[in-house]
Amino acid sequence: MIKKLTLSVLTAVTLTAGSAFAAGDAAHIHDTDFSFEGPFGKYDQNQLQRGLKVYTEICSACHGLQYVPLRTLADEGGPHLPEDQVRAYSSQFEVFDAELDDFRAAKPSDHFPASGMETAPDLSLMAKKRAAFHGPYGTGLNQLFKGIGGPEYIAALLTSYTGEEKEEAGTVFYENTAFPGGWIAMAPPLAGEDVDFDDGHSNELHHEAEDVAAFLMWTAEPKMMDRKQAGFIGVLLLALLSVLLYLTNKKIWAPHKKKH
Repeated sequence: MIKKLTLSVLTAVTLTAGSAFAAGDAAHIHDTDFSFEGPFGKYDQNQLQRGLKVYTEICSACHGLQYVPLRTLADEGGPHLPEDQVRAYSSQFEVFDAELDDFRAAKPSDHFPASGMETAPDLSLMAKKRAAFHGPYGTGLNQLFKGIGGPEYIAALLTSYTGEEKEEAGTVFYENTAFPGGWIAMAPPLAGEDVDFDDGHSNELHHEAEDVAAFLMWTAEPKMMDRKQAGFIGVLLLALLSVLLYLTNKKIWAPHKKKH
């Protein structure tokens, strides 16, 4: 059963202002040592499964993943759930079937449902959209060493509520030190110990936040490992080609250099 978490109405100003999120490096965003960072990093299958559980029981009450096929939950390099579990997991959602002109239980060939609230943004690509690491001087060099910072921003946002509230124009805002401007219309979705993980991992607040942030990185970049492998092979081939060109150049010009 999906745990229904009641959230305050999210205003378009606080949730769709991309420029405000892009300024996340001005807020309190700390680097997290995620397993998938770096040229040889890989997704942690157990962490992705934990993140999926946090998303399912907490986040999915409001936020959707409409660009993510349910079948990819079985993909190697991702959560890698058994096929029968993917079918069982998919069936808990309902999708509208145009041929039946009615709703039916979702299948692995379907996508995750869209957001249940108009003001709740879709999370499929959120980890790529919310870049938190920039600089120095806007060059983006920090991203070479720390990653784009999207997962860090998500984890920080989920753990940076201070408990302070205020009401403006009929909307309740919550103080959050990671959110640019300091106030956000989304109520704290996590409190710690919200879910029980099957692998016995700690369900403290920061662990839940990091796990769901890692899962959202996977939904945004499910083929990251393949890209890294292709990039590594490309660099090796370019290095080999450079050596061959250098040796060829020396061999071609060696007779001419001897004449001088």
